[in-house]
Amino acid sequence: MVVTATLGYARVSTIGQDLDTQLAALSATGVEPQRVFTDALSGSANTARPGLAAMLDYARPGETVVVCATDRLGRSVAEVTRTIAVLDERRITLRALREGIDTAAPTGRAVAAIMATLAELELELGRERRAASRQSRRARGMSATKPPKLSAERQQQLRRLAATGEPVSDLAKAFGIGRATAYRYLSQ
Repeated sequence: MVVTATLGYARVSTIGQDLDTQLAALSATGVEPQRVFTDALSGSANTARPGLAAMLDYARPGETVVVCATDRLGRSVAEVTRTIAVLDERRITLRALREGIDTAAPTGRAVAAIMATLAELELELGRERRAASRQSRRARGMSATKPPKLSAERQQQLRRLAATGEPVSDLAKAFGIGRATAYRYLSQ
């Protein structure tokens, strides 16, 4: 006999939010407290989400993951969709309470597929916009990268002051640039 588990995942991204409402909703759907994985203060794109990683590591094919809302699975549409795709590839059912999505049912799988398609479209449109921007800059005779922070005249001024022995960190502050940028200008 194969025993499958129902797991829960809850996430808050700011100090003003708390997990209590999500935990209560997960409990009301029958998710046992010891099977709930959580992350707090994960709103930054660079913040790790150990609770989500642990839940994904723990979940097995045939099990169900319950979330209060699909936006708890990531910080962007693309990230949410990637997480849904990972669950689908691993044959793990997703139930999102707010949206009424249940990937065990054909309608739920269709909604998840539509979300994946939209996220893929969003990524592709972003790539096209960035490529068009680079092409436009090149056509105007500009670098395909960001414009320099300092004009050529200000770069010369920075070099002259550095040659007098002024500390680079002080010069960077005075010119409103980072130390790495100042060193890059000085090495040119």
